[in-house]
Amino acid sequence: MEARVIKEAIQRRKLIDVLLDSNQYADLVLKDGFFINVITREIYQADVAVKGDHVLMVGDAKELIGPGTKVEDVRGKFICPGFIDSHMHFESAMLTVTEFSRLSIPTGTTTLIGDPHEIGNVLGVHGMLEMVKEAKTLPNNVKFTVPCAVPDAPGLETSGYDVNSNHMKELLNDPYVQGIGEIQSFSNIKPVYQNAPHLIDDLVAAVGYAESIGKTVEGNAPGLFGKELAAHIISGGTHVSCHETTTKEEAVEKLRYGVSVFMREGSSQRNMAECIRAITEEGLDSRRAILVSDDMVPEDLLKYGHMNDIVRRTIAQGIDPVEAIQMATINPATHFGFKDVGVLAPGKKADIAVISDLENMVIDQVYLNGKKAAEKGKLTIDLGTYTYPDSVKNSVKCKPVTKDDLVIRATGRKARVRAIEGIPDQNLTGGREFELNVEDGIIQPCLRQDVLPMLVIERHGRSGKIGKTFINGFKLKSGAIAESVAHDTHNIIVAGTNYEDMVTAVNRVIAMGGGIAMIKDGRVVGDMELNVGGLITDKMSGEEVSRKIAELTKLAETDLGCGIHVPFMHLSFWSLVTSPKWKITDVGLIDVDKFEIIPTVL
Repeated sequence: MEARVIKEAIQRRKLIDVLLDSNQYADLVLKDGFFINVITREIYQADVAVKGDHVLMVGDAKELIGPGTKVEDVRGKFICPGFIDSHMHFESAMLTVTEFSRLSIPTGTTTLIGDPHEIGNVLGVHGMLEMVKEAKTLPNNVKFTVPCAVPDAPGLETSGYDVNSNHMKELLNDPYVQGIGEIQSFSNIKPVYQNAPHLIDDLVAAVGYAESIGKTVEGNAPGLFGKELAAHIISGGTHVSCHETTTKEEAVEKLRYGVSVFMREGSSQRNMAECIRAITEEGLDSRRAILVSDDMVPEDLLKYGHMNDIVRRTIAQGIDPVEAIQMATINPATHFGFKDVGVLAPGKKADIAVISDLENMVIDQVYLNGKKAAEKGKLTIDLGTYTYPDSVKNSVKCKPVTKDDLVIRATGRKARVRAIEGIPDQNLTGGREFELNVEDGIIQPCLRQDVLPMLVIERHGRSGKIGKTFINGFKLKSGAIAESVAHDTHNIIVAGTNYEDMVTAVNRVIAMGGGIAMIKDGRVVGDMELNVGGLITDKMSGEEVSRKIAELTKLAETDLGCGIHVPFMHLSFWSLVTSPKWKITDVGLIDVDKFEIIPTVL
C-alpha cells in the first residue's frame, strides 16, 4: 500500500475520533457565518469546524469547541470554498509561482492550475520541471497541465526545445502535474489534418498515455463548430475544456457537447460576458461553465483582485452569486476530478474564503489547510522568496541585429503590403492590406494609417531567422517596443515607428538576456529584465513588478503615444499561430487558417 494511502487512512481515523470522542475538539471553528453550499446552491447559517488540514463538519459545532479551539466569529459574513483558477500562466504575470501566490492568496484563490507551456517553449521539459519544483515549496494548492506538443506549429515557428508524446512519461508522472494542457497543435483542424497529420498521431498517443495513468486533458478550440469541434473533442479523449471561446454561439455548442467552457476574463482578453449569455439568455445548465483568468498582470491582481473579481464581474452579468461561486469552486473541481477541494464538507481540505460583501466579493479572511493565510487583503503567512537556478537563465542566444537585418524591402516608390490587424482585448487578429511609401528600397511606416513594421527575431540559437510584416492597430506614435515574450515560442518581437529605434530595442532585450525595452530617439525610455527564460523575474516581488509594469505602461502612453492598453500583452499575442487570422513568427507572416506562410509584400 502506498505511503500516501496509509497517511490518508490515519488522517481520516483521527477526524472520526474528534467527531465522536467527547474529549477531543476542533482546532478551529468559524462561528455563525452564512455558509455557501456549492453542492446544493444554498446559503444558510452554519459553523465550519476544522481539525488540522481538514473540515470536520458544517452545522452546529458547539460540541466541538474545547479549551484549545480557536473560535472566529464570522456572524454576518459568508463562508465558501477557496477559489480555483483552472487555467493560468505564471509567465504572463512575469512572476514566479511564489510571487503570484503572494498576490492571489489574499483574494481568496487557494488553488492554481498553471500551464507552463511558455517556459516549456523556451526551456523544454527542464524548464517546466523547475517551475513544478518551485510549486512544491508553497502551502497553496498548485498543479500544472503541461504541453504535449512544442512548438504548436512545427515549420511555422521555432521554439527553444521540442516536446512531444515521448516526453509525457517524464512529465505526467509527477504528482504536481494534473495532466496535459491546452492542445493547441490541433486547434487549426483542417490545415493540420491536410498538411501535418503526424501532429494528430502524436497528440492521440500523448492523450492515450495520459488517460492510462488517470490524468486529464485540456482542449483549445477557438472558433470551432460542427465536425471540426467534434474532431478536436475526440482528439483530447472526449473530456476536454476550451478557454478560447469568444461567442455565445460557440459556448452553446460546446456546452451541449459536454466541453467545459473556461470563460476567460483576464487582463487583455475578456470573454466571460459573451460566453455567459449561453446561460443567461439560452438557459443552459452552468455545471460546465468555469471561470478562468488565463493571463493577468500583477497590477490588476493588486488593484482588482483575482478570481474574486472575476466572480464579481460574473454576478454583474446577472448570475446568482452562489452560481457564480460554483463556477470558481465545485465546477472546476468536478472537471479535474479533485476530491478534496472546491467544496467544504466533512473530510475535505480546509481551504476557505470568508467574504464580507457578497455582491462585490470582498474577501475578509483566507484559510489554507485550516490555517489563516490572509486577512483584510494582507498575507499573514511567510512564503519566503524563490530563486531559480542558472540553468533556466541566459536563454537569449542570438547575436545583436543591425538595421539591414530588420528593414522590409521593396522596389519602386509604393508597395502594397499585408498587415496584421490588432483587435483590442483579444488574441484573435484580422488581416488588412495597405499602400505604403518606399524610400531607398525600404518600405516606410505610416503613422497616419497606423501601419508599423513588426518583426520576430529567433532567439534560441536554432534557426537565426527573422520574420517580417506590419501591424495595424498598435496606435504607437513614436519609438519602438521589443520584448522576449511572444507567444508561444517566445522569440523576440518588436514593433516601431522607425527601424533605428527597433534595432536599439531588440539589442537592448538581447543585452538584458530577455525582457522588455522601449526606445525613443535612440535612448532607453524604459526597460525591465526578465532573467528566467526571458519570461519572468525572480529578482523582484509581485508588488515591485506591478509598479514597474505600471511605470512602463505609463511611459508607453506618455513618451511613445501608445493608445492601446496593456500594450506589452497585446504585442506578445500577435505571434500566437494557434489563434486566427494572421500572425507573425520568426519564419514570416502566417495565415493561421491555411497553415501556411504568406508574403508580406504584395
